[in-house]
Amino acid sequence: MDENNDATETNSEAAVLGGLPLEPDSSMQEYYQLQNELLLLSISLMVVGFVSVWMAYSLTTALNYLIGACSGVVYLKLLARSVEKLGRSASKVSKNQLALFIGVIVVASQLDQLQIVPVFLGFLTYKAALIAYMFKALSTT
Repeated sequence: MDENNDATETNSEAAVLGGLPLEPDSSMQEYYQLQNELLLLSISLMVVGFVSVWMAYSLTTALNYLIGACSGVVYLKLLARSVEKLGRSASKVSKNQLALFIGVIVVASQLDQLQIVPVFLGFLTYKAALIAYMFKALSTT
């Protein structure tokens, strides 16, 4: 009987790590699914945008777009991580990820090889993914 209590105690300890359950509840599972869908959609739009800009303009402009789009995906991931912490260890969304955007624009403005407009429009690709996801969600309901 003592062994069963020890096993139950060990299982309950294994189920909780640092006060947080290992198995996310259904709302967190939905959040992770949304996060993955948005990241995949952002990356897909980034690839389509890169190829389109390359065909319409030049490889240099397309690479500038790609730099901005990659930083937009990183920004989206940092924002998702900040939102995930809400309620557990933070009471508001951090603004640290905004430093990434500011840094990319400052670097683009200082280097002659980078163009600000393609970098900025590439950064906004994650917003296009958000809008596309919203329309997709509205059309299925």
